[in-house]
Amino acid sequence: MRTAYTDLNIQTTIDDTTFYVLNIVFECFLRSMPKHSHGNNSYEIHYIPYGHGTLNINNQVYEATPGSLYMTGPHVEHEQIPDKDDPMAEYCIYFKLQKNSSHKSSSGNTAALFAATHFWFGQDNQDLYPIMQQIFFELENKYTGYMIQVESLLQQCIVKIVRNYENKKESDSHFTRSNLVDSKYLIVEESFLYDYETITLESLAKRLGLGIRQTERFLKDYYGKTFTQKKTEARMSMAKIFLNDKELSISEIAKRLNYSSAEHFAYAFKRYYGISASAYRKQS
Repeated sequence: MRTAYTDLNIQTTIDDTTFYVLNIVFECFLRSMPKHSHGNNSYEIHYIPYGHGTLNINNQVYEATPGSLYMTGPHVEHEQIPDKDDPMAEYCIYFKLQKNSSHKSSSGNTAALFAATHFWFGQDNQDLYPIMQQIFFELENKYTGYMIQVESLLQQCIVKIVRNYENKKESDSHFTRSNLVDSKYLIVEESFLYDYETITLESLAKRLGLGIRQTERFLKDYYGKTFTQKKTEARMSMAKIFLNDKELSISEIAKRLNYSSAEHFAYAFKRYYGISASAYRKQS
């Protein structure tokens, strides 16, 4: 049994290297694969999901068992001989690598480590099997967005290969901090999401590192609302949730939302929704 995807323009870029995918194959070996090798900048990932066999790689013999993973890079000679009673199956992905001098590295040395390792053999400890299965699922069914999925899965596959090489080494490259404006969005949204009862314009301005007027202008420019409108919106949204809990009295809800009295809360609720809190509770 053999399923192969060839002659497809599949490529993905990691750091400064583009990985061109020349061949994606799943095969259950009913015959031996004779000794062969590949040219410059060519790499093959071999993953054995089940079955057994013998591998001869650069004249060294290895036993293939379920979960075996091995990488063969440029000019590495390898042959596969399946066990007659329990022939091995193999997922194989064949890459051609091209370094892009103009592309800046963004995720550390992942591509460099992949390219520098011309041979590796061992047991997969990164759970590659479901990724291999998903790649074939996407290529077979071709649902909306399948090309994006395949490229993303191939990137995950490459990362997991390198993690197998390194065995849980921490990356020396990390995410940079978000820019100042994006951080301010998060501060505003979390303030109204978690502190809607007690947040004040002054405390929000302090969190943002802005003046009062700057904070008001920021809210108006990016949300189209004043501070009071944002706080009222947050409190009223939570009020509906509280009113759906029949065990909470109107007075208790008013207290939780930091209103001075049940009457004040009832007035604010009716003004905002056009219906009284008690009537809303009956409807819901």
